[in-house]
Amino acid sequence: MKKMMLMLSLAIFCLTTTAQIKVSAPEAPFAFEDLEMFEFPNKDFSIVKYGAKPGNVLANTKAFQKAMAACNKAGGGRVVVPAGEWLTGPIHFKSNCNLYLSDGATIVFADDSSLYLPAVKTSWEGTECMNYSPLVYAYECHNIAISGPGKLAPKMDFWRTWFKRPDSHIQATRQLYAMCSTGVPVENRRMETPGANMRPHLIHFNRCENIQLDGFKIRESPFWTIHLYMCKDVWAHHLDVYAHGHNNDGIDVEMTQHVIIEDCRFDQGDDAVVLKAGRNQDAWRLATPTQDVVVRRCEIVQGHCLLGIGSEMAGGVGRVYMHDCHSSRAVYRLFYLKTNHRRGGFIEDITLDNVSAARMKRVFEIDTDVLYQWRDIVPTFETAITRIRNISIRNINCREAEAIFEIRGDQRDPVQAVFIENVHVDKLTKFINNSEFVRDLSVKNVTWGSLEPNEEEFRLSGFAPAR
Repeated sequence: MKKMMLMLSLAIFCLTTTAQIKVSAPEAPFAFEDLEMFEFPNKDFSIVKYGAKPGNVLANTKAFQKAMAACNKAGGGRVVVPAGEWLTGPIHFKSNCNLYLSDGATIVFADDSSLYLPAVKTSWEGTECMNYSPLVYAYECHNIAISGPGKLAPKMDFWRTWFKRPDSHIQATRQLYAMCSTGVPVENRRMETPGANMRPHLIHFNRCENIQLDGFKIRESPFWTIHLYMCKDVWAHHLDVYAHGHNNDGIDVEMTQHVIIEDCRFDQGDDAVVLKAGRNQDAWRLATPTQDVVVRRCEIVQGHCLLGIGSEMAGGVGRVYMHDCHSSRAVYRLFYLKTNHRRGGFIEDITLDNVSAARMKRVFEIDTDVLYQWRDIVPTFETAITRIRNISIRNINCREAEAIFEIRGDQRDPVQAVFIENVHVDKLTKFINNSEFVRDLSVKNVTWGSLEPNEEEFRLSGFAPAR
């Protein structure tokens, strides 16, 4: 009898400690299995209990470390940040921990770069390296979350001095590019050296599984804002993200699978929702595509594009559905696929559906020759053309655009199977469309109210895109 009772107790314990929240996307045009998200145990670990003190950066950095460790050791729960302003250095996650930002809580990350050493394994624009710790960092963790109505707000005075790219930074990026191209081990790619000026991400989750990002606010970021790198099973919802600095993408999903992004608001100085898959030889080595991604009911206030794919996409991007989203102020491009002859990989089975927008340069653009500053500062070590297939854009309404679509394929492997249907623009100011090196282009019910040529340059506030 005692044995039976013990077995029953163990069974109940297992059920209660592995509870899951299911999130579905039945509307996806591909088979999308329900997300089964971890439900955190009802245990709280306040940072105050572990020595946090308002204004004390060192005490608070240690308090976050201790609270994370205690929460992890206890089997999981919430690391609670009470109301108030908490100045800290980097926060490093442990598994089964939910960083909970209480109403009125603001985590202010100090901008003393020495706090973010020693270097950790991270990435810079699609290339793995050792660099300053991201402000919020997780490596090989499972069941992690950031939630609550509070706010992440880094100090930016110092990081802004690194927005410009001096020659020392260019030399460091050239060196990193060469190390990636020649197979130098990641541990030997040291980018925290003086003058490299490679800014850390705000949030960087690296090789993690079962991630929830729920309800919190972000105000500014040194570099990419939310970066999910080689992760699985991600649910991001009800986020309010504002970052108008250099390279301030909203959310970057890179070499990551099984993702839902919903009911979020992005106001960015760069691309808003971005799908990436690594750079060149690094991505070929890792062989991990970004796929099975659903983005729905999001507002993009401003950004370089509403949905961007690339240009770091050498591992491939496929099975993506973005729908029922809105761009309320302006973007340079609503839907933008970008690659170059060094990337390889693929972009396949992508659908953008039921989107409304205000102003932009292009509603839809594919560009296979996007090299930015890399065109002249580094050589082509190996040529690999990107395969682009089965791209759909439909049910789009825009107030004003310079052009409806522009497709610049590569003649060595032309873009194939592009479907553009039910797209309306009230006012065009440059031209209707241009295309080259594309096969099986289907255009149905594309309309515009007027074509009024206007040579005035269209620019957003913040940083303009380079090409």
